Amino acid sequence: MASDAKDVRALLVREARTVARRDGSRSIEAEHVLLALAATRTTSAARMLAEAGLTEETIRAALDREWEQSLAVAGIAVRIGLLPEATPDESRNPHIGDSTRLLLKRAMDAPPKLAGRLGPLRILVGILDTERGRVARALQAAGVDRAALRTRAAEALAAGDH
Repeated sequence: MASDAKDVRALLVREARTVARRDGSRSIEAEHVLLALAATRTTSAARMLAEAGLTEETIRAALDREWEQSLAVAGIAVRIGLLPEATPDESRNPHIGDSTRLLLKRAMDAPPKLAGRLGPLRILVGILDTERGRVARALQAAGVDRAALRTRAAEALAAGDH
């Protein structure tokens, strides 16, 4: 995906929808957007994620650890690797979930304000602005300094990268 695409948001949502569909999800959530961002590879956002040790594979592993830890809090011991994989449903058209709506709002609100320009870096800032939820817990489980990564992304955004 090129970073100069006219409507990066639509492309990311299309990519994130593919990820959600592959995961058997009914909705496109923040973790699907994060995975789609990491998959772009040619954008500043993907490079920042990779430099922080966050590739598609490490993000998935962190999400699995987060799920296992969340279930353990409820007294349920589950090993993700022992469970069957989700069955992708190509006929399913996942809708935009609440966590994606929230990250898109945060992305649009991030300074500097740019009318209509919502690129991968701005979306990454929106993801990293979320202090609670599955992505924040997964990044913590992966040992990522979310605040430092967010600062770095915001600085690049302020410097004119998108």
